[in-house]
Amino acid sequence: MYGDNDPHASAVSPPGLLQQLGRSWWLFVVYGLVAIVFGVLAMMKPAAAVIALTWIFGLMALVEGIFAAIALVRGGEGVSRGWQALYALASLAVGVLTLVNPLATAGVLVFFLAAWLIVGGLYRIVFAIRVREAIRGEWLLVLSGLLAIVLGVLFAMHPLAGIAVTGIWIGIGALLHGALQLFAGFKLRRFAPG
Repeated sequence: MYGDNDPHASAVSPPGLLQQLGRSWWLFVVYGLVAIVFGVLAMMKPAAAVIALTWIFGLMALVEGIFAAIALVRGGEGVSRGWQALYALASLAVGVLTLVNPLATAGVLVFFLAAWLIVGGLYRIVFAIRVREAIRGEWLLVLSGLLAIVLGVLFAMHPLAGIAVTGIWIGIGALLHGALQLFAGFKLRRFAPG
Protein backbone atom coordinates (compact mmCIF):
# COMPACT_ATOMS: atom_id res chain seq x y z
CA MET A 1 0.00 0.00 0.00
CA TYR A 2 1.14 3.55 -0.69
CA GLY A 3 1.32 4.76 2.91
CA ASP A 4 3.38 1.74 4.06
CA ASN A 5 6.49 2.66 2.08
CA ASP A 6 6.44 6.45 2.12
CA PRO A 7 7.08 8.24 5.42
CA HIS A 8 5.75 11.49 3.92
CA ALA A 9 2.40 9.98 2.98
CA SER A 10 -0.63 10.62 5.07
CA ALA A 11 -3.72 8.55 5.65
CA VAL A 12 -5.67 11.57 4.40
CA SER A 13 -3.70 11.96 1.15
CA PRO A 14 -5.23 10.41 -1.97
CA PRO A 15 -2.55 8.04 -3.33
CA GLY A 16 -4.32 7.77 -6.70
CA LEU A 17 -4.02 11.54 -7.24
CA LEU A 18 -0.31 11.56 -6.40
CA GLN A 19 0.40 8.57 -8.65
CA GLN A 20 -1.53 10.20 -11.46
CA LEU A 21 0.43 13.43 -11.00
CA GLY A 22 3.61 11.38 -10.71
CA ARG A 23 2.98 9.84 -14.13
CA SER A 24 2.80 13.35 -15.61
CA TRP A 25 5.82 14.81 -13.80
CA TRP A 26 7.59 15.44 -17.10
CA LEU A 27 4.74 17.70 -18.30
CA PHE A 28 5.42 20.01 -15.37
CA VAL A 29 9.09 20.11 -16.41
CA VAL A 30 8.25 20.84 -20.07
CA TYR A 31 5.79 23.58 -19.09
CA GLY A 32 8.42 25.00 -16.75
CA LEU A 33 11.08 25.14 -19.46
CA VAL A 34 8.69 26.74 -21.96
CA ALA A 35 7.65 29.33 -19.36
CA ILE A 36 11.28 30.16 -18.58
CA VAL A 37 12.17 30.61 -22.26
CA PHE A 38 9.10 32.80 -22.76
CA GLY A 39 9.95 34.78 -19.61
CA VAL A 40 13.46 35.55 -20.85
CA LEU A 41 12.16 36.62 -24.27
CA ALA A 42 9.42 38.76 -22.70
CA MET A 43 11.93 40.57 -20.50
CA MET A 44 14.22 41.22 -23.47
CA LYS A 45 11.38 42.63 -25.62
CA PRO A 46 8.42 43.33 -23.31
CA ALA A 47 6.24 45.37 -25.67
CA ALA A 48 6.76 42.87 -28.47
CA ALA A 49 5.80 40.04 -26.10
CA VAL A 50 2.51 41.70 -25.20
CA ILE A 51 1.72 42.49 -28.83
CA ALA A 52 2.61 38.91 -29.84
CA LEU A 53 0.34 37.48 -27.14
CA THR A 54 -2.43 39.80 -28.28
CA TRP A 55 -1.96 38.71 -31.88
CA ILE A 56 -2.12 35.04 -30.87
CA PHE A 57 -5.33 35.75 -28.97
CA GLY A 58 -6.80 37.53 -32.01
CA LEU A 59 -5.81 34.72 -34.33
CA MET A 60 -7.38 32.14 -32.00
CA ALA A 61 -10.60 34.16 -31.81
CA LEU A 62 -10.71 34.50 -35.60
CA VAL A 63 -10.18 30.77 -36.15
CA GLU A 64 -12.80 29.97 -33.51
CA GLY A 65 -15.23 32.32 -35.27
CA ILE A 66 -14.60 30.65 -38.63
CA PHE A 67 -15.21 27.19 -37.17
CA ALA A 68 -18.33 28.44 -35.38
CA ALA A 69 -19.62 29.90 -38.68
CA ILE A 70 -18.95 26.60 -40.46
CA ALA A 71 -20.82 24.74 -37.71
CA LEU A 72 -23.69 27.23 -38.05
CA VAL A 73 -24.00 26.49 -41.77
CA ARG A 74 -23.83 22.72 -41.18
CA GLY A 75 -26.36 22.81 -38.35
CA GLY A 76 -27.14 20.09 -35.83
CA GLU A 77 -24.64 21.23 -33.18
CA GLY A 78 -27.07 20.98 -30.27
CA VAL A 79 -27.07 24.75 -29.70
CA SER A 80 -29.70 27.12 -31.02
CA ARG A 81 -28.76 28.79 -34.29
CA GLY A 82 -29.20 32.22 -32.73
CA TRP A 83 -26.62 31.57 -30.01
CA GLN A 84 -24.31 29.95 -32.50
CA ALA A 85 -24.57 32.94 -34.86
CA LEU A 86 -23.94 35.35 -32.00
CA TYR A 87 -20.87 33.39 -30.91
CA ALA A 88 -19.51 33.18 -34.46
CA LEU A 89 -20.01 36.92 -35.06
CA ALA A 90 -18.50 37.87 -31.70
CA SER A 91 -15.46 35.64 -32.27
CA LEU A 92 -14.93 36.98 -35.78
CA ALA A 93 -15.31 40.60 -34.61
CA VAL A 94 -12.89 40.19 -31.70
CA GLY A 95 -10.42 38.38 -33.93
CA VAL A 96 -10.48 41.03 -36.66
CA LEU A 97 -10.35 43.97 -34.23
CA THR A 98 -7.46 42.40 -32.36
CA LEU A 99 -5.46 41.74 -35.51
CA VAL A 100 -6.15 45.26 -36.82
CA ASN A 101 -5.31 47.06 -33.55
CA PRO A 102 -3.47 44.75 -31.16
CA LEU A 103 -2.26 47.61 -28.95
CA ALA A 104 -5.79 48.71 -28.02
CA THR A 105 -6.83 45.13 -27.46
CA ALA A 106 -3.79 44.59 -25.22
CA GLY A 107 -5.12 47.26 -22.86
CA VAL A 108 -8.40 45.37 -22.54
CA LEU A 109 -6.64 42.03 -22.24
CA VAL A 110 -4.77 43.30 -19.20
CA PHE A 111 -8.09 43.14 -17.31
CA PHE A 112 -8.61 39.54 -18.40
CA LEU A 113 -5.03 38.74 -17.46
CA ALA A 114 -5.62 40.27 -14.03
CA ALA A 115 -8.71 38.13 -13.48
CA TRP A 116 -6.89 35.01 -14.66
CA LEU A 117 -3.95 35.68 -12.34
CA ILE A 118 -6.20 36.19 -9.34
CA VAL A 119 -8.24 33.05 -10.01
CA GLY A 120 -5.08 31.06 -10.76
CA GLY A 121 -3.45 32.28 -7.56
CA LEU A 122 -6.45 31.29 -5.47
CA TYR A 123 -6.47 27.88 -7.17
CA ARG A 124 -2.80 27.28 -6.34
CA ILE A 125 -3.35 28.20 -2.70
CA VAL A 126 -6.34 25.87 -2.40
CA PHE A 127 -4.39 23.09 -4.15
CA ALA A 128 -1.42 23.56 -1.81
CA ILE A 129 -3.69 23.33 1.23
CA ARG A 130 -5.28 20.13 -0.10
CA VAL A 131 -1.97 18.35 -0.71
CA ARG A 132 0.01 19.85 2.18
CA GLU A 133 0.16 16.58 4.09
CA ALA A 134 1.27 14.59 1.06
CA ILE A 135 4.15 16.73 -0.20
CA ARG A 136 6.88 18.91 1.18
CA GLY A 137 7.46 22.43 0.00
CA GLU A 138 3.78 23.24 -0.42
CA TRP A 139 4.60 26.73 0.80
CA LEU A 140 6.16 27.34 -2.63
CA LEU A 141 2.78 26.72 -4.25
CA VAL A 142 1.19 29.11 -1.74
CA LEU A 143 3.89 31.68 -2.52
CA SER A 144 3.28 31.21 -6.25
CA GLY A 145 -0.45 31.74 -5.66
CA LEU A 146 0.12 34.87 -3.58
CA LEU A 147 2.45 36.32 -6.22
CA ALA A 148 -0.14 35.66 -8.92
CA ILE A 149 -2.85 37.39 -6.86
CA VAL A 150 -0.66 40.43 -6.17
CA LEU A 151 0.26 40.65 -9.85
CA GLY A 152 -3.40 40.36 -10.83
CA VAL A 153 -4.42 43.16 -8.45
CA LEU A 154 -1.62 45.39 -9.78
CA PHE A 155 -2.75 44.80 -13.36
CA ALA A 156 -6.36 45.57 -12.44
CA MET A 157 -5.39 48.79 -10.67
CA HIS A 158 -3.13 50.10 -13.48
CA PRO A 159 -4.23 48.42 -16.73
CA LEU A 160 -2.79 51.02 -19.09
CA ALA A 161 0.28 52.00 -17.09
CA GLY A 162 2.46 50.74 -19.88
CA ILE A 163 2.44 47.77 -22.19
CA ALA A 164 6.21 47.48 -21.75
CA VAL A 165 5.89 47.27 -17.98
CA THR A 166 3.19 44.64 -18.42
CA GLY A 167 5.51 42.69 -20.69
CA ILE A 168 8.30 42.80 -18.11
CA TRP A 169 5.95 41.63 -15.37
CA ILE A 170 4.69 38.87 -17.64
CA GLY A 171 8.30 37.85 -18.17
CA ILE A 172 9.03 37.83 -14.44
CA GLY A 173 5.82 35.93 -13.75
CA ALA A 174 6.66 33.41 -16.46
CA LEU A 175 10.15 32.91 -15.00
CA LEU A 176 8.78 32.36 -11.50
CA HIS A 177 6.02 30.11 -12.78
CA GLY A 178 8.52 28.14 -14.85
CA ALA A 179 10.87 27.67 -11.92
CA LEU A 180 8.02 26.52 -9.68
CA GLN A 181 6.75 24.15 -12.38
CA LEU A 182 10.23 22.62 -12.67
CA PHE A 183 10.41 22.24 -8.90
CA ALA A 184 6.94 20.66 -8.75
CA GLY A 185 7.73 18.33 -11.66
CA PHE A 186 10.89 16.97 -10.08
CA LYS A 187 9.13 16.64 -6.70
CA LEU A 188 6.26 14.72 -8.31
CA ARG A 189 8.69 12.43 -10.14
CA ARG A 190 9.17 10.34 -7.00
CA PHE A 191 5.47 9.38 -7.14
CA ALA A 192 5.76 8.02 -10.68
CA PRO A 193 5.03 4.28 -10.78
CA GLY A 194 7.87 1.94 -11.60
